[in-house]
Amino acid sequence: MDIDCLPFKDTGYFSDLICDYIGGKEGLGPFYNRYPKIVNFKGQLEEKSSNYPEKHRSILYEALQRQYQGVPVSESTGEHLIQLKEPITFTIVTGHQLNLFTGPLYFLYKIISTINLTIALKKQYPRFNFVPIYWMATEDHDFEEINYFNFKSKKIQWNKDASGAVGRLHTKGLEDIYETFAHELGGGANAETLKTLFRKAYLEHDTLAGATRYLANELFGPYGLVIVDGDDESLKKLLVPYIKKDIIDRVSFNKVTESISQLREVSDTYKIQVNPREINYFYLKDGLRERIVHRNGKFHVHDTEMVFTKDEILNELENHPERFSPNVIARPLYQEIILPNLCYIGGGGELAYWLELKASFEAMEVTFPILLPRNSALVLSEKQQLKLDKMKVSIADLFLKRNSFINKKIREISNIEIDFSPQRRFLQEHFKSMYDIASKTDASFLGAVKAQEVKQLKGLDHLEKRLLKAQKRKLKDHVGRMTQIQDELFPGRSLQERNLNFSELYLEYGEALLPMLFKRLDPLQLEFAILTAE
Repeated sequence: MDIDCLPFKDTGYFSDLICDYIGGKEGLGPFYNRYPKIVNFKGQLEEKSSNYPEKHRSILYEALQRQYQGVPVSESTGEHLIQLKEPITFTIVTGHQLNLFTGPLYFLYKIISTINLTIALKKQYPRFNFVPIYWMATEDHDFEEINYFNFKSKKIQWNKDASGAVGRLHTKGLEDIYETFAHELGGGANAETLKTLFRKAYLEHDTLAGATRYLANELFGPYGLVIVDGDDESLKKLLVPYIKKDIIDRVSFNKVTESISQLREVSDTYKIQVNPREINYFYLKDGLRERIVHRNGKFHVHDTEMVFTKDEILNELENHPERFSPNVIARPLYQEIILPNLCYIGGGGELAYWLELKASFEAMEVTFPILLPRNSALVLSEKQQLKLDKMKVSIADLFLKRNSFINKKIREISNIEIDFSPQRRFLQEHFKSMYDIASKTDASFLGAVKAQEVKQLKGLDHLEKRLLKAQKRKLKDHVGRMTQIQDELFPGRSLQERNLNFSELYLEYGEALLPMLFKRLDPLQLEFAILTAE
């Protein structure tokens, strides 16, 4: 594949906050630790080395040994698991929900960014080890966000009544989804590989966490990926002192609230991604995951009859830490406490809320990681590239909104000049002499001249739009071909990576897909990648 790049701000699909962060806007400095450049990892290594308790390594190692029980481990992943016990080993992390069959395509880009960064860091800092981590969001409870994936413009959806942490959900009922997907895939070697992957993941594992671990391990185990499930009692014990600070002292709520206010001072265009709660933990038990709220001096589990006094909830925390589940504000802290981590890799929405968290990390005395936007890409087949070349449509054109895209191309290909700028200039010059006359007479005449100028300029605008519309009709076949290719590459008028499932690309590229993406995606390039067939 050939590769081209486009600045994130030129795509029109990324927020002002993320574009400003990538651009190194000065006002954002207080909200992150170090900018994501390879040279800045030296300072991050030194800081994390002095801040990460070595006893956490052995606890992490033992937890992963249990989590990987019965899971086939590649040589590379096996080496990484052993290296995690060593004080010279650090991690690079990405996290993702347990979307059915990986969900959107960017699941791959997140993990590829993570693995490729560990490779780059090993070259730059050879005396250290770097382990790529996929943090499974097993404790999320929003089933509606993860119970489907898109395939060839169809939504393949798992419908069931679900509650509690999604990682604990039983996979019963996915046999029907498999049959639907297998039918849509059709025949061929690549289709059969996808069928086998889905079947072994979801029909041979009892829980969604187990199925997702299998799937991610099959895809990325050969590259050394280590998969972590935070829904683990021994790991949760490490979080206990920090949960107390959140529940009793409101540290996260206070600090994140202050940061949000300060972010708004930097720019009023920044969308605040998440707002903190007074308590940023759920109570997790027996298919239940509900917020803990403080009311009338007691701690209530929302929408239940469960109530704790202060002493009771602290006792529950000490005896059953596994029952306390961090929300979106607290989960990043949990991750950084249990892992010797240097960098978190995420999408724009994720990094937007991470940028709210630095002050709370400082208050908790936990090192804040480097924040790196994951790779984003548009993949074009050879056939699609040929169509674009034939129609003289550039990649930048495709990122335009539909009307702007059509209007621009019609103006370019039309045999009539659809631009009345010369006529506007002529008209304005003509009216200059009228204004000279008007200045020598009554003011009311001046108003009449101005009104007439405005009317005639509006008339030219109207005629230009009519001409453009007429040319669209005349060139409707060309317009149809252009919009069709834009729809193919931007399904649902959104980025390909946010819509397509990897299986569509796998059907075309097969086992060459992942090596191709690994080769072409540079995690530190900080631009949108356009990948086209060689």
